[in-house]
Amino acid sequence: MKVQFLGGADEVGRLGILIEHENHRLLFDYGLTPEQPPKYPMQSPEINFAFLSHAHLDHSGMLPWLCSRYDVPVFSTPLTKIISEILFKDTLKIADANGYPFPYSEMDVLNSLEKFIDVLPGEEKKINGMEIAFHSSGHIPGSIMFEMKDAGALFACDINTIETRLMKGAKPVKCNTLFMEGTYAGVEHPRREQLEKEFLDTIDDVVRHGGLAVVPAFAVGRTQEMAMILDGAYEVWLDGMGGKISDILLKHPEYIKSASKLKKAMESVNIVYSNKGRKMALSGDVVLTTSGMMNGGPVLWYVDKIRNDKKSAVILTGYQVEGTNGRNLIERREIELYGVKIKVNCDVKFFDFSAHAGHSQLLSFAKACSPEKVVIFHSDDASPLANDIKNFADVYTPKNGEILKI
Repeated sequence: MKVQFLGGADEVGRLGILIEHENHRLLFDYGLTPEQPPKYPMQSPEINFAFLSHAHLDHSGMLPWLCSRYDVPVFSTPLTKIISEILFKDTLKIADANGYPFPYSEMDVLNSLEKFIDVLPGEEKKINGMEIAFHSSGHIPGSIMFEMKDAGALFACDINTIETRLMKGAKPVKCNTLFMEGTYAGVEHPRREQLEKEFLDTIDDVVRHGGLAVVPAFAVGRTQEMAMILDGAYEVWLDGMGGKISDILLKHPEYIKSASKLKKAMESVNIVYSNKGRKMALSGDVVLTTSGMMNGGPVLWYVDKIRNDKKSAVILTGYQVEGTNGRNLIERREIELYGVKIKVNCDVKFFDFSAHAGHSQLLSFAKACSPEKVVIFHSDDASPLANDIKNFADVYTPKNGEILKI
């Protein structure tokens, strides 16, 4: 097997794993890093098949370009296809609003969706002689891992092994070669119960002092989990794409842990439909809104309104890629708003509600897969995890563009 990372090897984002195996050339994920402008992976050569693990743009964002160039089939879950379409179109709108060129059009998006082939977690499929099995990855609704049974390889592109309010965790799969993300190599997540308590305590403090808590959240997965945590405790307003995604998830309950609990949470929030609704939301307790990394979306309007209010707070709930507004807010207390860098003087908090496995969870998952070889990618620094895995398997930590023979 020959392996080349077109992106996402020694970095978090723009993942593309090019595989040459026997007479097939395969691509696992093909994404972009959602900065402004985005960072793109290396150009993919012509391939036979593409496999999409989930809809997040750092894994999916370049598939319309790929399909327009090579007319290639894409295997993913039906839910991933639905959510990907929404994210593709939203990305085009953001590019247009910010005035930078983009490598594909809305017509390319529509054409690419015709190339998607549905697969389900727990299913096995013969694809041109290859036997591929699909397993839930526990990351976001619709996310999957790919097992190439004839090659003894498992591709775990983004995984979470713990149960959250929204998802059940990924289960290990025996394999000879494990390709595994290492986003949180060397980093342990706090216990979920304690994290939720501290999150709610922080919001209590903001509300008690008469402030507004603005909670940026990813539309897929994080918005729904936050709504479930906040359910019934505050006057919560929901703005942005998260509401639409929630409606879609409730129509596909097989991908989430409890549709009834999500339904109850969504019925308890106030949905923002207009500018008038946004002004009303400013008088509430919590605004739950996109985008999660603050690079566009309604969140910027709300932050502009509260940025000089010491009683209010921006409460980040997930990983912030370097160069995004969210990362700049944490590190420098500033964001780019309407093309201008501005200071944010309200309180800023960060809670690690990650949909990725932490260091110990990744290590346990890898051990339970019993691999002979482990390839760690999607990591800014994989060395802490690689050092631990060396005790039971050969480890590879490739660079972008490097070719491995396994």
